[in-house]
Amino acid sequence: MNELEMLREQIAQNKVRLGVDIRRMNAAGSPVYRAAETLTLPAAILVTSFLTARFVNIHVAALVLAVGVAWWLLKVQPKVKEGVFQRTADLAFSDERLFDGLWAKGILTLYAERPDGSARAATRKDDWRAFVRRLAEE
Repeated sequence: MNELEMLREQIAQNKVRLGVDIRRMNAAGSPVYRAAETLTLPAAILVTSFLTARFVNIHVAALVLAVGVAWWLLKVQPKVKEGVFQRTADLAFSDERLFDGLWAKGILTLYAERPDGSARAATRKDDWRAFVRRLAEE
């Protein structure tokens, strides 16, 4: 079994957690970026607020904007983050070379809590393969 398969198994067993730099992956040019997902609702909230200011009044428009932004931050953005995380994880695990590339760019991190309660993390400066092998030996 290679290290990527071992890592998949460790994640499935909740021995290791995968971290993804959501900010970098949810940006134009990223293979997992979805402009419609990220921009459509905030633009709609803003346009609705402007139209409300134009046809109703500025106070109602401010309320529409505040409620829209709160709804976006509390309800929509967590779903967007989860979607970006899942698409990035799927991309990374689809091919070892893609995983290596994302790792080298600092997009991915690994975190594990050891049985004695101490924690261990691996970032781009660490060898993720050695990290996975060490955890498999424990």
